[in-house]
Amino acid sequence: MLESKNLHVEIEGIKILKGVNLKVETGKVHALMGPNGSGKSTLANVIMGHPKYEITQGQIILNGEVINDLSPDERAKRGLFLSFQYPNEVDGVTISTFLRTAINSLREGKGEEPISVLDFHNLLKEKLDLLKTDESFAQRYLNHGFSGGEKKKSEILQLVVLDPKVAILDETDSGLDISAIRDVADGINKFMGKDKIILIITHYKRILEYIKHDKLSILINGKIALEGGPELVDELEAKGYGWIQEDASEIKSEMR
Repeated sequence: MLESKNLHVEIEGIKILKGVNLKVETGKVHALMGPNGSGKSTLANVIMGHPKYEITQGQIILNGEVINDLSPDERAKRGLFLSFQYPNEVDGVTISTFLRTAINSLREGKGEEPISVLDFHNLLKEKLDLLKTDESFAQRYLNHGFSGGEKKKSEILQLVVLDPKVAILDETDSGLDISAIRDVADGINKFMGKDKIILIITHYKRILEYIKHDKLSILINGKIALEGGPELVDELEAKGYGWIQEDASEIKSEMR
């Protein structure tokens, strides 16, 4: 299980997360939505251990272990994976080389031998076939000159090859046309299993039409304002976020 308890986060003295309580269970797909600037990407980066964010209060707990002080690579070795909203381009490093290096780093953390060239080739081919992607894709430099859809396809390839226990997908659908969204969603669905956790952060309902999610949390102004089942996304689509903010304001007024 992945959980944040009363999580407060700042960057350069600016408070962004103001007591986030979120629990994501094994075998579940948990969606996170909210208006721009609500703290969704901050939460994703903090969970992964981005050093520019400061946790001033609260805990991040992975399978019973508080991981606040762990480095990003230590978190990755424990099974965390973050798909970036805006993946960086790495000229001169092929996707294949990047993935083999990443796999061997994870294996080293478990005390295992490096993967052989043949085993890696077979694994990579299997996952490319799974995503209906030509083998030549893996020989391109990581995200260099990629379209938005190709960058997201690269992220999903990393997901299925590295096979983490917890996948945090930060706006994986942003900038994609409907065909690319279907391809990305298909890859995510093929990754998901009973021993996996997915936290998918999105602005739009459309990707959730292709990925069955179990729960939806709404993050507003640095706090979880509302949680519900899959049906909640339809209410958001019809009414936006204003009604949630109004309800929260009414509750605050009643408490005074």
